[in-house]
Amino acid sequence: MFCYIGGSESEGHFSLINEACSMFAHTNPLHLDVFQTVAQCEAEVVAMTAALLGSKNKSSGGEICGNMTSGGTESILLAVKSSRDYMKAKKGIKRPEMIIPESAHSAYDKAAQYFNIKLRRVPVNKNFQADVKAIRQQFNKNTVLIVGSAPGFPHGIIDPIEELGELAYSYGICFHVDLCLGGFVLPFARKLGYPIPPFDFSVKGVTSISADVHKYGLAPKGTSVVLYRNHDIRKHQFVAVTEWSGGLYVSPTIAGSRPGGLIAGAWAALMALGLEGYLENTKAIMEVSKRIQKGIKEIPELFIIGRPDMTIVAFGSNDLDIFEVNDIMSSKGWHLNALQRPNSIHICITLQHAPVFEDFLRDLKESVQTVKENPGPINGGLAPIYGAAGKIPDRGMVQELLVNYMDSTC
Repeated sequence: MFCYIGGSESEGHFSLINEACSMFAHTNPLHLDVFQTVAQCEAEVVAMTAALLGSKNKSSGGEICGNMTSGGTESILLAVKSSRDYMKAKKGIKRPEMIIPESAHSAYDKAAQYFNIKLRRVPVNKNFQADVKAIRQQFNKNTVLIVGSAPGFPHGIIDPIEELGELAYSYGICFHVDLCLGGFVLPFARKLGYPIPPFDFSVKGVTSISADVHKYGLAPKGTSVVLYRNHDIRKHQFVAVTEWSGGLYVSPTIAGSRPGGLIAGAWAALMALGLEGYLENTKAIMEVSKRIQKGIKEIPELFIIGRPDMTIVAFGSNDLDIFEVNDIMSSKGWHLNALQRPNSIHICITLQHAPVFEDFLRDLKESVQTVKENPGPINGGLAPIYGAAGKIPDRGMVQELLVNYMDSTC
């Protein structure tokens, strides 16, 4: 699921972006005066992404601006940091809090830890969307930011962005929309006639957006874009240092030096595919998504979580251990994500799945049958770990286990 580009790694689009990366591998946009071409590439990637996400709409205010980052996590980190500092300047808030639905990406937890922001996590509603009423009930004088996803990573469902925007605007706080997955799909799915609700800067109240170019934008890994409604907010993203003996210093993102090759690769991807290329790709993956959803519904032991809006399809089971099904699928070469609350797994559909989705459904049906006839974990499977982790009431213990695991693997 982690490779969004279709075809062979030695030809076509892969070859194109690899060539662009190698041509600019020596460049660093930290030095704007030296590497002017790559700086122009970044400006154009940001402008093209912004145009997809409402910058041409009059309601956007005509000031949409942004920067490229290393990925969705950095884009979210920067949006949270900028929102925190903007609200401090605007309202004098010194003990900031943000409110997120439990489906929001873990990058918000990282931002809360890094930037000393109190995090309030709210359960999703029965449709697995952000619960606007529950979020409203968590508001207080220290609230600086609420968030929504289009779609959310776990279940591929779009949050009620318009309602959240109205809420944020009415209270004069920031509202970030995570479009890391949907940024290069939803604009085209809407053009194709899919019932996509509003999600971008055309929505009143949206102050920032993150969109990954390295996912459905088909750019090299390590490329994302963070966008802001205006320059007043974005200025709080920058770090300027005036008292360093090394001279005057200013940097737009978390990294100082940045790989210009990746920026050039992203620019090449957007220019090569164009609007028609993305439209064609979206048509293909949305059709496969619908076919996979239909196939899963035909397996009686499984159920789909909510109503997926895009190309992530999450499913669980009331009849068997879905994590055991996942282990069998892994042994067949399928790499799916294990989820919790409820226990489920999801597939993120990419161009790689278009020619093999029938194989996926066949293997899934066989895996379900195998678990049904022979329940119990397979040798080397992860089902017991996921199952146990979900049942441990002491979440601090689970957190410690995760940290120790990471410490032993890197």
